[in-house]
Amino acid sequence: MIGAWRVWPGWRGRADTPELGSAATRPLAVIAGRRYARGRSHRSGSRPLSRRAALLPALIVAVGLAATAAPLLLRNAVDAAVPADLRVATSRLVVDRDERLLRAFQVEDGLWRLPVTRADVDPLYVAMLQASEDRRFAEHRGVDATALVRAAFQLATSGRIVSGGSTLTMQVVRLAERRHTRTVGGKFGQIVGALALERYAGKDDILDAYLRLAPFGGNVEGVRSAALAYLGKEPRRLTPAEAALLVALPQAPEARRPDRHPERARIARDRVLDRAAAAGVISVADAEAAKREPVPKIRRAFPMLAPQTADRVVRETPAVGTIRLTLEAGLQGALEHLASERAKAIGPDVSVAILVADVASGEVLASVGSAGLFEERRDGFVDMTRAVRSPGSTLKPFIYGLAFEAGLAHPQTLVEDRPTAFAGYTPRNFDKTFQGTVTIRTALEMSLNVPAVQVLEAVGPARLVSRFRRAGVVPKLPDLAPAGLAVGLGGVGLTLHDLVTLYTALARGGHPLPLAERHGAIRPAKPAKPLMDERAAAYVTDILAGTPGAARGDRRLALKTGTSYGYRDAWAVGYDGRRVIGVWVGRPDGAPMPGLMGVDVAVPILGDAFVRAGGVGPLPPAPDGLLVASSADLPPPLRRLRGSRPAVVERDTGPAIAYPPNGARVDLAAGGGGRMPLALKLRNGRGPYTWFADGAPIGREPFAREFRYVPAGSGFVTLSVIDAEGRADRVTVFVE
Repeated sequence: MIGAWRVWPGWRGRADTPELGSAATRPLAVIAGRRYARGRSHRSGSRPLSRRAALLPALIVAVGLAATAAPLLLRNAVDAAVPADLRVATSRLVVDRDERLLRAFQVEDGLWRLPVTRADVDPLYVAMLQASEDRRFAEHRGVDATALVRAAFQLATSGRIVSGGSTLTMQVVRLAERRHTRTVGGKFGQIVGALALERYAGKDDILDAYLRLAPFGGNVEGVRSAALAYLGKEPRRLTPAEAALLVALPQAPEARRPDRHPERARIARDRVLDRAAAAGVISVADAEAAKREPVPKIRRAFPMLAPQTADRVVRETPAVGTIRLTLEAGLQGALEHLASERAKAIGPDVSVAILVADVASGEVLASVGSAGLFEERRDGFVDMTRAVRSPGSTLKPFIYGLAFEAGLAHPQTLVEDRPTAFAGYTPRNFDKTFQGTVTIRTALEMSLNVPAVQVLEAVGPARLVSRFRRAGVVPKLPDLAPAGLAVGLGGVGLTLHDLVTLYTALARGGHPLPLAERHGAIRPAKPAKPLMDERAAAYVTDILAGTPGAARGDRRLALKTGTSYGYRDAWAVGYDGRRVIGVWVGRPDGAPMPGLMGVDVAVPILGDAFVRAGGVGPLPPAPDGLLVASSADLPPPLRRLRGSRPAVVERDTGPAIAYPPNGARVDLAAGGGGRMPLALKLRNGRGPYTWFADGAPIGREPFAREFRYVPAGSGFVTLSVIDAEGRADRVTVFVE
C-alpha cells in the first residue's frame, strides 16, 4: 500500500517514513483502519474486533493490489483512446489592411467562435488563467493528481465544491468532445482523454484550443469572442479586471453572464483577482484597485464594417477562413457614419454610397455600400458601389480628354453651345439654356451638353467605349446596341466602382490600374496602353480643378458632378494626387427624386469624405510640354472645333415651367422633421421674370431660370411666372 502511494503522481508526502507521526501525515488507509477498529471495539467488545482485525491484512492487500493494477488499467485505456480532435469550425473573418476586424460570421450552429491563439491574447490573461485553473499546466501530463485529491477531499469534508480538479487539458477534452463529466464514468473518460491528448498535442496547441472553445454564455465561445462581446475590444491589451472577468466566466457561463447577472460576475471576477494576487501574478494593491472597476452590464454587437463588401468576398472565397482586405477600418467607420448621417438629412428613402481608392496603388481604402445595412426602407442591403446606374455627366472629362489626345481640341478651343440636331438627337443643357460660343474649358466646367456631344461626335462613341474597356471598365449598353452619342450624357450603365476606376486613371496621368480590395491578392496585369496620354489627362485635371465647388481651403480638387435623367442619381467624383473618392446619392429602387442633383447633395458629402480621409493634398504633377495659350494664340486648327453642326433656329416662345410639372406630387420631407426646398426651373421666355406662389411674389433673382422655394406648408400650391413680354405659364402641384 505504501508503495502504491509512492507511484501516484503529485503525492508529496514521505511514504517510507518509519514514524507516521500525526494523523495529517499518515496514509489514509491506516488512519481509516485504526478509526474503524477503535469504533467497533467500543461498541462490540474484543471478540468482534479480533475477527475484523484478522481481515485487515487481507483488506490492505486487496487495496494495494487495486492500487497497483490501476496504473496498468489506466495505461491500457489511454493506449486505446482516440485523442480529441482540436480542429473545430471557427467564425470566418474579414479584416482590414492592418488585420483589424471588419466583420465576423457565425459558424453553422449559430455560435460566435472567432479564431484565436495565445499570441492574440494579453499574457496577463494567460497567467491569471493558469493561476486560477491549472497552476501546474506546464508540468503535468494532462492530469494533476494533487489537484484531484485536494478537490475530492474538500468536497468530502465541506459538502461542496471548493476547488476544481480538472486541468485545462481535461477541460479541453470535455469541450471538444461535448462530454458529460458529472458521473464517475464521465470523469474517468475525461482523465483518459486528457492523458491521451497530451501524448499527441503540445501545450500551446491545448491552450489555443481552450482559448477557442471556452464558453462565455449564450452563443459566445472563445476568449476573443467574449472580449468583443462584453468588453468591446480585442483581448490583446486587457486590464487586470478585464482579464479576471474573462477567466471567471467559463466556469459558470450562464450563471455569470455579466449582461444578465452582473453581481455574480463581479463576485467570480474578484475571486480570480484574489487567486492571481496570491500566486504573485499581480500585486494585492492592483487586485484591490481592479475590484473597484465596474463589471460591463451589456453585450455589445460584433464589428460590422463594410458589411456588403465582406458578404461578397466571403461568398467568392468559400475556402478561406480569414480574408484580408485593403480597407482602412478607421476610415471605413468614419465614412459609414457620414453616409448614414447625410442620407437621413436628405430623405427617408435615400441611400448613399462612397468609394475611396489610393492613386498610387489602386487599393480600395473604404467602400460604403449604403446608408446602413439594416435600413430596410433605404434598401440598405444593396451594395450601391456595384449597382449599375446612369452616370449622368461624369463621363464628359473622358470625351474631352480623347479630343485633346487626338489633337482635335485644346482647353481654349472655341465650341458652339446652341440648339443643335445630331441625326434626330437634339440635346439640351440641364437648365434648358444655351451659352453661345464658349471655350472647351468653360464647356466642361459648366458641364454643357451640346458641346460635349459635338466633341463626342468628332471623337467617336465607339472609341470612347473602347478606351473604357482598356481600363477594365465594361459599360452596359441598352439592348446590346452599339454606342451612340447619348453615351456622353449618361446613356450607358456604369457602377460607382467603374467611375472610381476611370478617375483613378485620370489621377495617374491617364494610366489605368485595376482597383484592388483584397490584400496580397494576385491582380490583373496593368493595361499595356493608357486610357489617354499624360498631356490630355493633365489638361482634364486642370479644367476639373476649376469646377465650381472644387476649392478646398488653399487647395483644389479635380471635381466632376453628374445628375442622371429624371433626378434618379446624383454623383460627385474628385481626386487629388493621393486619393480618388466617388459619391453616389439616390434611391436604390431607381425612383426619381425631384431636385436631387450632384452639385447640391453629392459634393458636400465628397468634401467631408476628403476631410475624414486626411484632407486634400496637392494635385497630380503636370508633365512637361503643355501648351498654354489663349484661343487667339492657338494654331488655326485648334482655335475652333472643326465640323461643328449648324445651330437649329428655335422660334422665340413664352416662358414654360420645366419643373415641377403640372399636377405633380412632390415629397419635400427631410430627416429630422424638416423640409427640403422645391426646385423651380424655367425654359424659354425673356427676362426679367416674376414668380408667384398662390398669387404672392416669390424669388429675388429676376433673370434666374432656376431657384429654390420653400412652401409654407403641405397641400396644393399654384406656381406662375411672367416674363418681360407679359407672357406667362402656370402649374398646380401638391406638396407633401
